Amino acid sequence: MNLNQRRSGVLLHITSLPGPHGIGDFGPAAFKFVDWMASAGQTVWQTLPMMPIGPCDSPYMSVSAFAGSPLMVALEPLVEKGWLPQPALPEGGFDAARADYGRVVPWRLAQLRAAWAGFKSKASAHDKSALDAWAKREASWLDDYALLMALEGQYGAQGNYCWWQWPADLRARKPKALAAARAEHADEVGFWRFVQWCWDVQWAAIKAYANSKGISIMGDLPIFIAHHSADCWSRPDLYYLDEDYQPTVVAGVPPDGFAPDGQRWGNPLYRWDRMAAEDYAWWTQRIRRAMSQADVFRIDHFRGFAGYYEIPASCPTAREGQWVPGPGKALFAAIERALGKLPIVAEDLGLITEDVTELRDHFGFPGMKILQFGFGGDGTHEFMPQNYTPNCIVYTGTHDNDTARGWWDAAPHHERSFCGAYLACSEHDVHWAMIRAASNSVANMAIFPLQDVLGLGNAGRMNLPGSTEGNWQWRFTWEQLGAEPARVLGLISGGSGRAPFELVKRALGL
Repeated sequence: MNLNQRRSGVLLHITSLPGPHGIGDFGPAAFKFVDWMASAGQTVWQTLPMMPIGPCDSPYMSVSAFAGSPLMVALEPLVEKGWLPQPALPEGGFDAARADYGRVVPWRLAQLRAAWAGFKSKASAHDKSALDAWAKREASWLDDYALLMALEGQYGAQGNYCWWQWPADLRARKPKALAAARAEHADEVGFWRFVQWCWDVQWAAIKAYANSKGISIMGDLPIFIAHHSADCWSRPDLYYLDEDYQPTVVAGVPPDGFAPDGQRWGNPLYRWDRMAAEDYAWWTQRIRRAMSQADVFRIDHFRGFAGYYEIPASCPTAREGQWVPGPGKALFAAIERALGKLPIVAEDLGLITEDVTELRDHFGFPGMKILQFGFGGDGTHEFMPQNYTPNCIVYTGTHDNDTARGWWDAAPHHERSFCGAYLACSEHDVHWAMIRAASNSVANMAIFPLQDVLGLGNAGRMNLPGSTEGNWQWRFTWEQLGAEPARVLGLISGGSGRAPFELVKRALGL
């Protein structure tokens, strides 16, 4: 994907797609959404992290940095293969507008287990051979992930959910204990391998279809991993852990005007010195996997590679942390030696110092501009369109922001007045005005959350940082989408040189 080409796209998480099975997935709706994007002249589909969800239903605290979310595996292809009977929905079905994880997760896992039983008894020799070959190729991460999930099921039922609560030999990964566990839980390990294989096969089909329509996929890679994860369990030596495998320091960001206590994320921190001694092999493996799933990907909290905020694990807030130098250029130089030029977008928001900018620019990674933020200053603010440079990506907002209309409704009077005067808009059309301003800027790429394309208010917000309930639930319906948003988006994109001008002629009936 050429990041210097003028283009635009839509930010939409997979889970927000329509569908009958409680949450968006890799089923028919994903292909239909690609068709809609093509009709609107959009050439980038940006997703959010597609790893398994963790606490609070967030994919940013996953049990694996390499695995895909089982919730995204579509059931229709499993039915077509004859491995799964037509699923019977729970009484009353599912909410089309929100993902109810409490109901969705157990129901979908039950369907996947039924599909695994069907696969074992009915799959062709070709399909079984394909699964085995894939599992061997992905064994470097898959084996530990599948075993962790199997053991999580066993010990979680006893109240010992996390890997550091397991028997000592398993915590310490003694070879005999691991071998015995794999033998005891062979079928359960097989199930989790099967689910990941389905995930890979289905996502590859969607990506290939999108690419065939001229649409590139932008992924999203969290910088840190979760403490309870296959990544930490398999290589505890790469993190700051004590003799009981507990973090001594954790990740977060310091206090600011939005969070008086800062944000204590709680992720274990990397031992960058030990990663450097291995020429950053773990990160190279992780980026290789990301490059197989997307044409370009955003790395969250990019500033952490220049310097990261280290919080004592004993501190309940982020008030007592300190900034510590990160790996800097050495990390990306090592990855580039192994993989070549990296298709990375740097999430360079927040407290950005000169070393962060220098690291981003040294490798030519585009940064991010959030249009909403610009109206908190004046005409010189770096997020105002007249101050952009081409090598950046402008967003009306991200999944962590309110929607454009939700922002307008909650913004201080002076910000709303500045926005209304600058964009010549009101609460009724602020979303299209922001999309137009972003599109007309010199930024090489402009990305719009689908909620802004639809003109939704606060009810369409995806995530509220620092909150623990009600996030990651929003879904759209085809009735909301319709043809008109595609027509207007195509008109704006075509007029700003981000899509064929034919879309302008078509929209105007010329």
